[in-house]
Amino acid sequence: MPQHVLITGGSGLIGTRLTELLRQQGYSVAHLSRPNSNRSATPTGVRVHEWDVAKGELDERALPEADYLIHLAGAGIADERWTESRKKEIIDSRVESTRLLARKLKAAGRQSTAHPLKAFLSASAIGVYGADTGGRILTESSAPGRDFLADVTLRWEAAAEEVAQLGIRTVKMRTGIVLSEKGGALAKIAQPIRLGAGAALGSGRQILSWIHLDDLARLFIYAMEDETMRGAYNAVAPNPVTNDQLTKLAADALGKPLWLPRVPAFALRLAFGEMAAVVLGGNHVLNGRVAKETDFTYRFTDAREALENLLKE
Repeated sequence: MPQHVLITGGSGLIGTRLTELLRQQGYSVAHLSRPNSNRSATPTGVRVHEWDVAKGELDERALPEADYLIHLAGAGIADERWTESRKKEIIDSRVESTRLLARKLKAAGRQSTAHPLKAFLSASAIGVYGADTGGRILTESSAPGRDFLADVTLRWEAAAEEVAQLGIRTVKMRTGIVLSEKGGALAKIAQPIRLGAGAALGSGRQILSWIHLDDLARLFIYAMEDETMRGAYNAVAPNPVTNDQLTKLAADALGKPLWLPRVPAFALRLAFGEMAAVVLGGNHVLNGRVAKETDFTYRFTDAREALENLLKE
């Protein structure tokens, strides 16, 4: 029998690619999805279980069959302006969903030896260090930030620790900027470039710690299989770039010129309010624990190579 992986947020950018790679490697995969979620893109052979975080409900068939649980669900950080209600949704979608999983795992006795859950992998974010830390080099042991993104991530990771306290090996992936042509930051950068209206944002000097989508999905699988991995890891490639550099490399990969001046910070703040911190800030994050404690090999360590792989037509 193939080992079974249950994924929350399985229809998202990361979850979709992770599902593909897991199935290619012979794993059985199921998704844990909201009742009103769109399942038209769910691959044939991937079972879908329902959960409702607000009601504290979860399909009782989902957890007993899982060998591994990968928790990716969470409202998009940069999808909508940060009103107070949106902030609450961002927090609750991460924290309350993780706590619900912890409660259900405890109730199901999944830390028992009968059919133990081998690992719980939770998405996290380099936002734990703060939205903008300048050129300060950050590792997993660096102090957390004090802004909204840091608060969200700290609460998120604290909820994941509730699973760890059940005796289940728990890994928290502090993910950087995920590069993919299908969504996320790169898609938003590439679209205006294709239209001849691309430009760096703010000063352009903010440091962006990135990771290719394929490497991130592979790192999740590596952490799932490596029984020595537990705790927080910075899921970023080894060589960060500036916003200027990333924008220019994307334009080069697309064969398009950049002629517009940088979009000024005040215009971004006017358009997006507090959420502008997502694009105006930067973090120089090192993949310290991945590099020093594992044998994981990145396929994309150079941003130019990553962008050419994703964007070159």
